[in-house]
This record gives sequence, C-alpha cells and structure tokens, in this order.
Amino acid sequence: MTFRPRRSALYMPASNPRALEKARSLPADVVILDLEDSVAPEAKHAARGNVLQALAAGGFGRREVVVRVNGLETPWGRDDLATVGQAGADAVLVPKVSAAADILTVRDALGANASAGIWAMMETPAAMLGAAGIAAARAEVPGFSVMVMGTNDLAKDTRARLLPGRAAFQPWLATCLAAARSQGLDILDGVFNDLEDAAGFEAECTQGRDMGFDGKTLIHPRQLEPCNRLFSPSQDEVAWARRIAGVFEQPENRGLGVVRLDGRMVERLHAEMARRTLAVADAG
Repeated sequence: MTFRPRRSALYMPASNPRALEKARSLPADVVILDLEDSVAPEAKHAARGNVLQALAAGGFGRREVVVRVNGLETPWGRDDLATVGQAGADAVLVPKVSAAADILTVRDALGANASAGIWAMMETPAAMLGAAGIAAARAEVPGFSVMVMGTNDLAKDTRARLLPGRAAFQPWLATCLAAARSQGLDILDGVFNDLEDAAGFEAECTQGRDMGFDGKTLIHPRQLEPCNRLFSPSQDEVAWARRIAGVFEQPENRGLGVVRLDGRMVERLHAEMARRTLAVADAG
C-alpha cells in the first residue's frame, strides 16, 4: 500500500475559485475543499459547482483532495455526496459524525459506484462519548480511513475554552486518538485560530505531534511550513530509524525478535515504527 503523508490539511473555501486554483500549488499534503462552514447558504450550489469543476480539471499533483460536504440533515448534504463522491475526490469529509450509524448512512448515500473514501469530523459531545463505536464502523465500511478533530465546534457545544495548552480538550483528543488507532485509522488535530500567534501555533503542533496525531488541519497557507516541519521527523530521528530498520534486515537478525543496537535493546515493533518514520520522511 502506498503511504500518504497527512501532516498538513488545509481548508479552502469552495465558494472562492481563486482559492481552489491556489490549492494546486501549495505545499499541503491534503487540501480540503470546503462546502460547509466557510460557505454561506446562498452560495452552496455555486460552491458545489466550483468543486466539481476543480476535480474535473485535476492538477493537484501528489496532494490528497478531500471535500468537506454539508451535513446530511441540511438541504445540501445528500446532493453533495451524490455528486462529489463520484467526481474524483479522494475522500469526503463528513461533519458532525456522532455515531457509527452516521458512517453507514454516508456510505449508502454515496452509492455503490462512489470512488471517494470517508473521513469523519469528530466535533460533537456525542462523538466524544461514542468515539470507539464510530471508529469500529470501519469493519463495515473499509473506505472509512480518517478522523478529524473539530475543536471549534466542540468548544461551542461543550462551552469549554480553547486556551493555550488545551487542558480541557486533552481527554477528548486522547480518547479519539485511541479510538482511531484501535481500528487502524489516521487522525488529524483541529485548527489553530490565531494567525498572528506563530509561537502558539508551533506549540500546539508540537503538542498534537507528541500526542500521536498524524497531522493538523489548517486555516491559512502561512501555517503550512511550520506544520509540515513539526510533523516531519528530524534528521536525527531519520538516521536512527534507518539504523533500526537496517539492523533487522541483516541476515543474522531476520529471525530475531530483539537485537542489541548501540547498547539498546530494539524490538521488531521498533522496526515497524522506524519504517513509518522513514515513509513520512521520504514522502515529504
């Protein structure tokens, strides 16, 4: 299976054709063409047309192209899924997923011929309580592959404050991360709202990386460089990963579960982690 890095996922308003054009040249691993929060109700139909034109034109290169659709309870959600799901997007990002049944409903609404995978926004109190069940929907929907934290909506619904360090949110972030990993899903951290606070943004990227998130969702292109840098392994980490992966490839070690390397005991699970580190480094 080809590894796809998801260090940076940039939201781009689908109501703005210039933004969609710019997405083709930005150093984002993922571009999320947004039909939901960034689009006013009177612009929804036009924005969907913009997305379909952008997907038909292509030109996004190695970038993963995801479309955030409107919720199924809205007047636009089912039409979004019916049209975008077969138009060449890599995945649809579904807002306000709160139960496993939502994933099954999206699968059915996409239809049997849909090529797009499914990503789920984790942004409601119900989603925090049911994260494990939502992740388990992958057993019935193999195309379900990524969870995305929606911390702004979660703050609104819980009334918790998004303060530096995100103390109130850490239990929810950790719960969703554990749920995702239990089913082999990737998971992306939520957005950082203050574009003028570069130090705060880097601190939150570092926090998300150290917690185990695969990457972070972004609201502006200026956030791409620090996000990609912080979610990429350092040169020292890459060098050590190459040594770990290499030592298990040596003929005398291929049948061993544990080897000694520079005074450390290294297990095969470390070799698996090392191979992922190298894949991130090589893909970036």
